[in-house]
Amino acid sequence: MTLSLHQRAVVADTHNDLLMAVSARPPERWATFFREQWLPQLLDGGVNLQVLPVFIDDQYRPEGALRQTLRMIECAHVLAEGNPDHVRLCLDAAAIDQALDDGKIALVLALESMPGLDASVELISTVHRLGVRVASIAHFGRTPLADGSGEDATGSGLTSHGIEALREMERLGVVFDVSHLGASGVAHVLELATRPLMATHSSARALRDHHRNLTDDQLRAVAATGGVICVNFFAPFLAERAEDMTLDRLLDHIEHVVDVAGIDHVGLGPDFMREVMDDLTPPCCEGLQLRGVDVRACVPGLEGPAGLPMVTEGLLARGLPEKDVMQIIGGNVHRFFGETLA
Repeated sequence: MTLSLHQRAVVADTHNDLLMAVSARPPERWATFFREQWLPQLLDGGVNLQVLPVFIDDQYRPEGALRQTLRMIECAHVLAEGNPDHVRLCLDAAAIDQALDDGKIALVLALESMPGLDASVELISTVHRLGVRVASIAHFGRTPLADGSGEDATGSGLTSHGIEALREMERLGVVFDVSHLGASGVAHVLELATRPLMATHSSARALRDHHRNLTDDQLRAVAATGGVICVNFFAPFLAERAEDMTLDRLLDHIEHVVDVAGIDHVGLGPDFMREVMDDLTPPCCEGLQLRGVDVRACVPGLEGPAGLPMVTEGLLARGLPEKDVMQIIGGNVHRFFGETLA
């Protein structure tokens, strides 16, 4: 019954950094590497709708950030064009629906923190022309647009360029992603936003007091915009102790967001770092720490997208109605994109 439900549901993953791994290969290998390494995992996980963030490593910043941004966007187009029987890069809600109807995985391009654009807000229109439909304006640190959550102590909101970026995104119909944004920045966006917001990969701060997670007030406020909060699977954001980084703890976070934000406003934003790190060529990522956190730490069984049926099974085992589970694992995100990318 579990697999049947998982298979008939729309399963949406709003944050998989696979473009980092695919784009690390030579361009002539992009389509085939995706087909050999990542497509089987997406199919095994039942993924129907996949958001592909463009994240730029520090080694490219600042001088090479825009070049690498464009390279990764091109990588997304190439892997989609090279695998037309399985995936389709989608620019609007109608394209997403058509891809799903045709049995294809709908891909949606996103930018994570815009390091290649910085204060050149006019370039948001350029990346929109290239297919970007979701974007955030900060990561852990400070950008010309806003401070990331790692800089919460500054108490900073959006800069003037950040406000301009929000307005431009709303004009173009690019979904604003609050994940990684500092607390004061989230409050500022909530004050200014006129369109529904999204948190592509954020968990519950009430269960794990980490700056990357959202407070209950923030969860309620994002939901009040008509938005959706997609729970992050990254183990150090779920629990402090390794022995507590379990499927049950992830399900606790999902149920907490449901209780606080409402069943219509919850999705999945796994952030499968273990698989991405394993795909990148050693020794670059062996023992890699990000602000003291092991980026390869993961919930057992959820190293990559093939494990997603575990989440469906776990939610059903906790007694959630099938309708609610189908909303959580992808129905809400599908509806949200239908409303915001129309």
